[in-house]
Order: sequence, then structure tokens, then C-alpha cells
Amino acid sequence: VQLVESGGGLVRPGGSLRLSCAASGFTFNSSVMGWYRQAPGKQREVVAGITSGGGRTNYADSVKGRFTISRDNAKNTMYLQMNSLKPEDTAVYYCNARGIVYNYWGQGTQVTVSS
Repeated sequence: VQLVESGGGLVRPGGSLRLSCAASGFTFNSSVMGWYRQAPGKQREVVAGITSGGGRTNYADSVKGRFTISRDNAKNTMYLQMNSLKPEDTAVYYCNARGIVYNYWGQGTQVTVSS
């Protein structure tokens, strides 16, 4: 099983990034997927989630209107489009996959928002 995040980096406030999560080794199109983040000294928190078919999404209040979660089941990949980034969005972002009997995590990708 692998969840590999990419797309993180350093961006200025107001900028944009697109994170990707490439999945392998399990049935991606049956999995609920999500993005989480963890800032230094803070607990990991949910950012956004998407159902297996992509028909329903949900977002943390702090990112509503700025972030968009999506998935391409043909490519076994999930995305997080992040716009209007703020310094408080700085964190390690993790990809998560959940099924009835499993809960997988990626290794994380660092997002730093700073001028």
C-alpha cells in the first residue's frame, strides 16, 4: 500500500498550490479519501474529505471557499487545490484513505506560506 503526496512547497500569502496523492496497493475507488494537516506543536486536523465516487465533499471551516478537493478514480489520484493561501495554512499535509477495515496514511508534504 502506498499513498504518495506531492506538490508542496514554499508560497507567498495569497498564492496557490495543488497537492496530489497517488495511491496504489488497495481499491482506491472504494475508499473515502481525505486531506489532513499538522502544524508544528498542534494536533493533526482534517482539511477536506471526499466520498469514493467523488459526489460529496466536506471542508474544515478554515478552508471553505479557498480549497477544493477532487479525485480521479481512473488515475488513482486525489488532489487538493489550495488558493488564497494564508500563513496559518503552513503545515505538513497528509493524504488519508479509509475503508471498512483499513485506514492508510501518506508520508506528508510540507506546505509553507510565508513572505
